[in-house]
Amino acid sequence: MNVTYHGPGDLPDVIPVFPLAGALLLPRGQLPLNIFEPRYLAMIDDALRSGVRLIGMIQPDPSRPGIEERPGLYKVGCVGRLTQIAESGDGRYLVQLTGIARYRIEQELDVATPYRQCRVSFTSFTDDFSARKGESAVDRDSLLKALKAFLESNNLKADWQGIENAPNEALVNALAMMSPYGAAEKQALLEAPDLKTRAALLVAVTEIEIAKKTAGGGETALQ
Repeated sequence: MNVTYHGPGDLPDVIPVFPLAGALLLPRGQLPLNIFEPRYLAMIDDALRSGVRLIGMIQPDPSRPGIEERPGLYKVGCVGRLTQIAESGDGRYLVQLTGIARYRIEQELDVATPYRQCRVSFTSFTDDFSARKGESAVDRDSLLKALKAFLESNNLKADWQGIENAPNEALVNALAMMSPYGAAEKQALLEAPDLKTRAALLVAVTEIEIAKKTAGGGETALQ
């Protein structure tokens, strides 16, 4: 990114939020988005116009459904910076967000914008500003073993050279973001207190999913 964020003080305490089920953004992860709803096109325009270029990803909370246009939200999300943007030619934006840090919603604001805005705090997630923190504690062997078993059970292939060369933080966060799990699993991965816990949770959820597939179905891992 062209801007370096050293801590919570480098980020605003009010951000636009983009509720999207199943979308997981983590610090230094990259999330591509196809923006087509008018309210979110306006959000992108405003983020660019302000020069701040920040969007807060957040998942709707299934336990608080609310109304379709305004679902209840989980309390923890991740803010990202718009690092790529392209116009599709048919009214859409194709953008990429690069994750900066997780946040906790303190208050949703009553605003005139068509998109939602929240007052947030980053103070619970100061470690997010330190790249590769906690990498040495990750059980990489267990993670790769679970990944290999998942790929084999689903007849999938992967770039193993790229995987083996990836640092632990990039590997854990990329696998978490790309994982095919549900909202509850994605939220648990987001809220994991550290990289070691996120990796262990990813392994556990993956093993449960493999066991479900072998047994022929069942409930999702965290239901």
